Amino acid sequence: MTVHNELTPRAEEYLEAILNMKIEGKTVQQARLAERLRVSAPTVSGALGRLARDGLIRFGPGKAVTLTEAGEREARTVVRRHRLLEVLLTEVLGVDWAECHEEACLLEHATSERLERKLAERLGNPESCPHGNPIPGDGEIVLPDAVQLSTVLAGSRVRVVRISEEATLDLELMRLLERKRILPGRIVQVREVAPSAGTITLQTEEGGVPLGTQVATSVWVTPVDG
Repeated sequence: MTVHNELTPRAEEYLEAILNMKIEGKTVQQARLAERLRVSAPTVSGALGRLARDGLIRFGPGKAVTLTEAGEREARTVVRRHRLLEVLLTEVLGVDWAECHEEACLLEHATSERLERKLAERLGNPESCPHGNPIPGDGEIVLPDAVQLSTVLAGSRVRVVRISEEATLDLELMRLLERKRILPGRIVQVREVAPSAGTITLQTEEGGVPLGTQVATSVWVTPVDG
């Protein structure tokens, strides 16, 4: 059964959030979904009940939420369209890197299968979005092998690989990262780590960049030799 055309935009947002949390290795609980989607617990409970009724999710031990095969198929479609749109918005239309997530959220629900195919072809079948997160295809969705910037030792040189999907929900945080040029592909050096102050200071081409440790958890990096 194909249920995509019957889903409301809000239902698609729930499926998208559940899949993104799964990809990030997080157990999906009602409270975490409420926090991520910025809605009340009763609102989440009602929405999950409808998704379970429609055969898109199931509840496991401790009321953990998992996607059914049909639910994952629908969620992958939404995530794929969202990230293709982010590429279109930044690379073709010139939308700011920090703001493309918000704009893609508005467009993803109105994107048809035909337009999705055209987008992928026009963009050269990109493998990741502007924030470095993988664009779902036919295979398993695998995150790049990387570690959180907050775990890197002082003196290390690293390349920014991706920004966590959860961070893209915070426009001010994304604007900060864009302003400081902490973007996928950039090489930075960890100059100082100050756990007591809750900060990490980077050395970039623009100079020293202090970040809060919590912000650094959203930035995933790989080591650079030399």
